[in-house]
Amino acid sequence: MRSVAIRAHPLVFGTIVFLASESMVFAALLAAYYDLRGGTVAWPPPGTQLDATGMAVGTVLLGLGSVTMAVAQIAATRGNRVVARAMLVLTIVAACGFLGLEWSDWSSANFRIDDSAYGTIYYVLTGTHFAHVLAGVVLLAAVTIFLRSPAFTREHHAGVEAVAYYWHFVFVVWLALYATIFLVR
Repeated sequence: MRSVAIRAHPLVFGTIVFLASESMVFAALLAAYYDLRGGTVAWPPPGTQLDATGMAVGTVLLGLGSVTMAVAQIAATRGNRVVARAMLVLTIVAACGFLGLEWSDWSSANFRIDDSAYGTIYYVLTGTHFAHVLAGVVLLAAVTIFLRSPAFTREHHAGVEAVAYYWHFVFVVWLALYATIFLVR
């Protein structure tokens, strides 16, 4: 009996390659953060106030969204469109909650992007992640709509899988950012 190689769907493979490149973007931003932190005596600058509690709630929301995305992916592979769509909607709600908390954190911060190196790297890191979450919401909405299409079958769910990889990536990146910004001070 000979083994048959299984290839990833081109959409899934492309997503994995894209996420590898995005990993490099976030790795470079985190490296810049730690380089700046290492060269500065007071990091963050004295008096800097961040909403660690609010963003901890945001972290829980992204984690919940990752769980609901996993359930949506399983439901999609089993052909259960109703459950898949419901879980995708819950993921979108969690993502929007995170975006609202991030926006609130920016609004209440007592520093601006141009105040210091800390302000610059903080807003660049969180802003880049914010853009990825926002793009994720658009992708999640598109997949939710796609699942209503008769073209969707148990065998044709690469879109759900690709978006699931993207969404889990967004969550894992946030864990690194949260730990860096709010825990490692």
